[in-house]
Amino acid sequence: MFLAESSRLTAAQNSLIERLAPKDRDRARSYGRTLRYKSGDILFEQGEPHIGIMIIEVGIVRTYYTAPSGREITLAYWTPGNFVAGPDVFDGEPHIWSGVAAAPTTVTLLPGKKLRALAREFPDLALGIIDALVFKAKCYSALAQMLGTRSLTERLAYLLLHLAKTHGTLQNGNTLIPNTFTHAEMANLIGGTRQWVTTSLKRLQDNGVLAYGDRKIIIKRLDLLLQSGFRAGPPQFVTAARTDVRKADPRKSAPEY
Repeated sequence: MFLAESSRLTAAQNSLIERLAPKDRDRARSYGRTLRYKSGDILFEQGEPHIGIMIIEVGIVRTYYTAPSGREITLAYWTPGNFVAGPDVFDGEPHIWSGVAAAPTTVTLLPGKKLRALAREFPDLALGIIDALVFKAKCYSALAQMLGTRSLTERLAYLLLHLAKTHGTLQNGNTLIPNTFTHAEMANLIGGTRQWVTTSLKRLQDNGVLAYGDRKIIIKRLDLLLQSGFRAGPPQFVTAARTDVRKADPRKSAPEY
């Protein structure tokens, strides 16, 4: 989960290890070790030496940058199949951002020196590393473009529409987004402040676009959200949110994020 204009950057990623042949996969796993984190645990911290990459097996990892002032901006929420603790993959340069478990998380840690040896031994792994780094470069480039060219209002509208598309369920003609972010977490994602997000959500609520409370948002008018949020036209990804919303199934629990 991150700010981006294109839907091509939202597809699930294959794990570096799972893409290998079974025998090569077992050998690669023997070089790593499994680490488990509770929600809120720090996986790696900005300024600390890099020791290797962490492939997410289960859970969600939030990566974020902390400015000298102490202000944070969320870079992305990474899901299983992705690796974190880059952009360095082999050496011990200090981390330039931090990673925290946003849910109970299990990762496979591959130390840099061992990963270098594996990359020499398995060409498919080396190609996978290149592909993953290219994907991440596109993600962070898209984030920079959104932050630099879209207003705060547009970025908030994008976030709401993205959540509607990926986690929303239809209920009584409205779109329910359960277990959503706090106002502070939303602010960190779009580069704003908690107070600005709270004020903007209240304005949207007063205008009949949505209702919010108890860590859930009910979007009543997706069309008005699009009109109010994107003066220069919505990003490619969010235009599908108007139709690609799942019907609620009472037999299933609400999706988590």
